[in-house]
Amino acid sequence: MTYNFDEIIDRRHTNALNTDGFRGYIFHAGPEKVFAFKDEEFVRMWVADMEFGVAPEILDALRARIDRRIFGYTGLYDDEYYHTFSKWCKDHYDWGFPKEQLCVSPGIIPALYQLTETLCVPDEKVLLNTPAYGYFLHAAEYAGVDVLTSLLHKKADGTFEVDYEDFERKCADPACNLVFCCNPHNPTGRMWTEDELRRVAAIIEKYNLWVVSDEIHCDLTKPGKDYVPFASVSETCRENSITCVAPTKTFNLAGLQTAAVIVPNPVLRHRVNRGLNTDEVAEPNVFAAIAPVAAFNHGAEWLDSLREYLWENRRYAEEFITKEIKGIHAVRGEATYLFWLDCREVTDDATRFCAFIRQHSGLYVCDGNEYKNGQSFLRVNLACPKETVIDGLNRLKDSTQAYLEQKNKTE
Repeated sequence: MTYNFDEIIDRRHTNALNTDGFRGYIFHAGPEKVFAFKDEEFVRMWVADMEFGVAPEILDALRARIDRRIFGYTGLYDDEYYHTFSKWCKDHYDWGFPKEQLCVSPGIIPALYQLTETLCVPDEKVLLNTPAYGYFLHAAEYAGVDVLTSLLHKKADGTFEVDYEDFERKCADPACNLVFCCNPHNPTGRMWTEDELRRVAAIIEKYNLWVVSDEIHCDLTKPGKDYVPFASVSETCRENSITCVAPTKTFNLAGLQTAAVIVPNPVLRHRVNRGLNTDEVAEPNVFAAIAPVAAFNHGAEWLDSLREYLWENRRYAEEFITKEIKGIHAVRGEATYLFWLDCREVTDDATRFCAFIRQHSGLYVCDGNEYKNGQSFLRVNLACPKETVIDGLNRLKDSTQAYLEQKNKTE
């Protein structure tokens, strides 16, 4: 089947965060907030969901459920959800798990909050490799625990790697109890190799730490590249880790709010289940019980086409930035549709640069300061129709030139 990823879909007035909620999310303001551009004139390449229509196979399953016309109390009362999820993981990553190891959550973000509270007590610490997904930081702050950071090292080839000596120093802190892992990594796009995961795992085992591994981007890899689940690397990794995965990033279903938290260790799983099921918040909604099954059973062809499209967008963006935008360098990624841009030759204040871009060209991208130690970086979402990507990159080029001209005048 041929899928049309070039289609421009108007998401306004659908309660989409990207179009209808951005004022509150970014500016903590309401409709009274006005800009130099009309809402329909913005190019939005910031929040990490996709501007593509959902796979028709999933839509068909949702329509069939709607046609049943009753939306009463819902649960997972048969094994189909669990079997389908595990089979997908086994078929794609050679890593499966029995039903009892899968705990349901209304999303990875609420899971991160709950897991941090469950595994840590005040005065303990969590460790992040930075730049890091912002909600790792928010979860730690919410739980009242301190944060240790270990800065990823940028190599000569433009990719990032773990600074193992620094990482071990931080793990050795007696108060450190939990490590957040992001595999593949948001925002850099790194897909950790098995050897890299083994080195990290050996350090974590040495200091007897828990690991929460956010692997939501696992299916969004460069065609021909396969990710390695952290829990599959060794028996110790399996017993000491909690893996958070979801079909929502892969199949553009974030609004359905569903995720899986996989916990092989039975003692740890008891604690996690108690935490996740506080106030019964882990129960799936009607569509969250249907869409993942349809996605995993019938969405593979759509996903293959999507990955090819995303990597053509990335190839185009890397080439454009190299040729057209002085002072900005694309970080070479192997996974996710997120594009990490090194702007150190342009600015040491990503927040100011981001605001300038919005005001000057109406382009919305993510401020690197949201990711801890990303003060000279931007994150750009490439999961858009090619026309949008081209428009956004041209706006970025124009904004960067104007920013540098203004900067030169004031120096």
